This record gives sequence, structure tokens and C-alpha cells, in this order.
Amino acid sequence: MNELALKYGCNPNQKPARIFMREGELPVTVLSGKPGYINFLDAFNAWQLVRELRAATGLPCAASFKHVSPAGAACGLPLDETDRRSFFVTDMPLSPLACAYARARGADRVCSYGDWAALSDVCDKETAALIAREVSDGVIAPGYTDEALATFEQGRNECVIDESLLGNIVTRSRELSESARRDLLIALITLKYTQSNSVCYAKDGQAIGVGAGQQSRIHCTRLAGGKADLWHLRRHPRTLALRFVPNLPRASRDNAIDVYLSDEYEDILEDGVWQQSFAERPEPLTREEKRDYLRGVTGVALGSDAFFPFGDNIERAHKSGVCCIAQPGGSIRDDNVIEVCDKYGITMAFTGLRLFHH
Repeated sequence: MNELALKYGCNPNQKPARIFMREGELPVTVLSGKPGYINFLDAFNAWQLVRELRAATGLPCAASFKHVSPAGAACGLPLDETDRRSFFVTDMPLSPLACAYARARGADRVCSYGDWAALSDVCDKETAALIAREVSDGVIAPGYTDEALATFEQGRNECVIDESLLGNIVTRSRELSESARRDLLIALITLKYTQSNSVCYAKDGQAIGVGAGQQSRIHCTRLAGGKADLWHLRRHPRTLALRFVPNLPRASRDNAIDVYLSDEYEDILEDGVWQQSFAERPEPLTREEKRDYLRGVTGVALGSDAFFPFGDNIERAHKSGVCCIAQPGGSIRDDNVIEVCDKYGITMAFTGLRLFHH
């Protein structure tokens, strides 16, 4: 067989999708289930990583992949008691290959939830038992004990993003002003072309914080939220009043503002580095002053390219002044996410449209 039809491409609306060889047989055999397009991207990238790592170290190796990036990679070194407790494997025997996957998974257990596992060696009983107790989408390995790459094609993502996607409001708050709808559309269309996982904050007709390419949704939300917060702090009266040395290039001025707003700025003041950028010694904005300023921020829109799996994303979004959210919905914890939105009076629409992009 030189072709395998896939359920869909990056997103359910991208059909048809397949992997195929123009000549010869496919280099993989699907033993169970029906992998999707992103599953194969993860599998083939992860397989190359562990194969190269095996060659370099001479040890069994494993990787944990999410959204075509490694959340962890490791060699099969023995685990001490601290490792076993940290990786939640105190109650099971571990082969060298199982140790490798326990380490890879343990690098970032939050991001590794729902990962694709890659194994450099034949999957043995111990490794299979370890993977079986975790939540993983699949495994790629050169083989499996009895106990226990090519061309891609997908339909173009022709989905139309317009206000019709914002009609399914699932929260008690149902208010979506014209400007909020505009900003949600800006966030969603931006996400359509952003490496996944991704989250986008928007306000006043523009994207103000994009968190891209993270292996977990909460890290996207935090990353994008930090950028949105910085956007607001650049408008703080003390930031706007900064005086720079004459003829300081624009890029250097932008970098100086970022440094000024960072939590390390007070240390830089003491080192005297400020003189390279500022005409006079700026009074720092303390963490408390920045928090007070950001507490006054409101009217921010938030889009997510896939569902929020936990309410912690909403908690973080609230800290950056988010008042409305558009996301596909479909998590088994949708009720919890809605509950947290209701807690803060946030309006949330389920679009029913995933926007993964790789």
C-alpha cells in the first residue's frame, strides 16, 4: 500500500487528507486506531529525534511530542528514588527504554498530556505498561514485542471566519459589543495562521499578545497574556515619559522599554547600565505599581485555536483584562471553563471551529 487516507488534516474542515508514497510502500504500518495529520507530523519528527539521539549516545531513547515540538527527550538512564517519585513510577518495573520515556514524559508533564511518544528501540512490556497508564495519542517505534517517512497532503483550510461563529454564547453574560466582536474576529483570523498551540489577545482593533507554538494551552495563555500586559504597560504614563539618549535607534529604544518594564530593571539600575539608553535615571515601576495598573485593564478579547481543557486558562486571562472569549469548545471540562467565565462575568462563545496550523 502506498497511500493512507486520514480522517482530516490539521483541522476537521481540511479534507481530504492523506499520507502517500509516489513510489514504493509506506514506511510505516498502523497497528491500531486511525492517526490524524498532526499525529503523523509528531510521529515522523519525533522518530527522527530519537533515532539521532540513539546514534549519538548509544542508549535507548524516547521523546514526548506535542504540536510538532518536543515536550521532552531523554536517554534510558536508571532512575533514582527522587526521579521515580517525581515521574510517578514508584510502583512499576522499568526497562532502560521505559526509563527513557519516563524521563521524556517527566520533563514537562503538563505539556506531555495527550502526547505522541517516540521510542528508539523495540517497545517492550515495561514501556508499554508505562505509556498505557498515561494519556497519549500514539506511539512510534521500530517494533513491538509480542507482549506489549514520506509525503503529506491535505485540503487547504478554507474555513470562513465571520460573526456567524460568535452566535453560540454559552455563558450567563451574553453581551458582545460591536468592538468586542471585531476584536474576537481579529484574534481568530490571526490564530488561523499561527503555529499551534496558540492563543491571541486583542483590543482596540489589533492583536496585542500572541502565544504560539506551545505544547500546552496554559503556557500559550500565559505567554500571550504576558505580551498583552507589556502592551498595556508601554502606555503607562511613566513609560511614555521616558527620556532616551540622543539619536538612540528605534530598535534600541524598544529594547530599552522592555528592559525598563522587566522585573530585573531595578538590578540594572544599580549596575548603571541605564546610561546606555536613558538621558536620565528613570524611576522604576515596582511590581506592585505594575499590578495596580494592570488591574484597571478591561475590554480585552481572547481567541484560542482549540478548546480550553481547564479553567486555569480563564483565571490567567482574567488577570489581563479579558472580557470576552471565542474558542471551539468540546472539552470534557467545558462546564468548568464556563463556570470560571461566569465567576468573572466573561462572555464566551463556542465557535465549533478548530484552527490548528502547522
